[in-house]
Amino acid sequence: MPIRSWVIPLLLPAASIPQTAQPPGRPTDQPPHELVTALKTGPQLPYKVANWPQVPKGYNFGEVSGVDLDPQGNVWVFNRGHWPVFEFDRSGKMLQAWTEDAFHVKSAHGLRVGPDGSIWCVDVDGHVIFKMSPEGRVLMVLGNRQGVPGNNDSHDGFYRPTNVAFRPNGNFYVSDGYVNSRVIEFNPVGEYVRHWGIKGTGDGEFNLVHDVAIDSKGRVYVADRTNERIQIFDDTGKFLGKWTNIGAPWGLAYAAKENAIYMCDGRYNRIVKLNLEGQVLGILSSWGKAPGKLDYAHSIAYDPADASLYTAEIKNWRVQKWVRQ
Repeated sequence: MPIRSWVIPLLLPAASIPQTAQPPGRPTDQPPHELVTALKTGPQLPYKVANWPQVPKGYNFGEVSGVDLDPQGNVWVFNRGHWPVFEFDRSGKMLQAWTEDAFHVKSAHGLRVGPDGSIWCVDVDGHVIFKMSPEGRVLMVLGNRQGVPGNNDSHDGFYRPTNVAFRPNGNFYVSDGYVNSRVIEFNPVGEYVRHWGIKGTGDGEFNLVHDVAIDSKGRVYVADRTNERIQIFDDTGKFLGKWTNIGAPWGLAYAAKENAIYMCDGRYNRIVKLNLEGQVLGILSSWGKAPGKLDYAHSIAYDPADASLYTAEIKNWRVQKWVRQ
């Protein structure tokens, strides 16, 4: 007689089946009123939000992370949607959009327009920086292979970089970044020059280097986001000073005509105008979803033609234009 084997299913109580652990939910990101009112403040800046841009039917932004203007006054927007790069004219008319099929980034972050009109896009999760032509051609790639980070002493790699800024001599700085804690300088052809900074809270140390800007005298302003301060250096990285109790600097824009810094604060949801001594000259906006409000204001740009401001918002999936009154 043949021997038969029988498979008897083992039924376990539901409680004994391993469950996939779920991450804890986040509390509200809205800042407590008492923390906002404790920050340095100033008069309301004379701006109102325009009905801008006019995004055509069938297009949408994802989380908007970067914004800047080119020499012709056109506005470039970097976002985490199907069309990572948009170009608009000042009136808000869309001029072009690049699809993720043609320009693949893991996660959009900062965008800056170079002095020659090239478009510089920072892929924060890819650990790379792209120099692009206005037509969408790749001109240069800085970093290791996309997705491969470098350490804090790397001459050719980044670890979650955030943005770039351009020196008058053609060199440029990279703010690097979420994991690395430094500013790194390259020459125009992408060759390493120097870097400075380590993780920490002391002078010349950083905790999330989120943006970098340069004034007309070559001084370097670094958004030390988690330390909630702006640090100032000379062009070689020598520490010159710091501004504190101004909020959390997420984005910086130098306005040469006004000799001032505009800062967007993604934690306390406001725009701050500062003179070059760090004094608050004015503030704008607060947390919210309606036009004219902010939620995770991530990057800011200044139009020298008419002093308009542009802000990129992560949680509101939009870019807003602020027109001076």
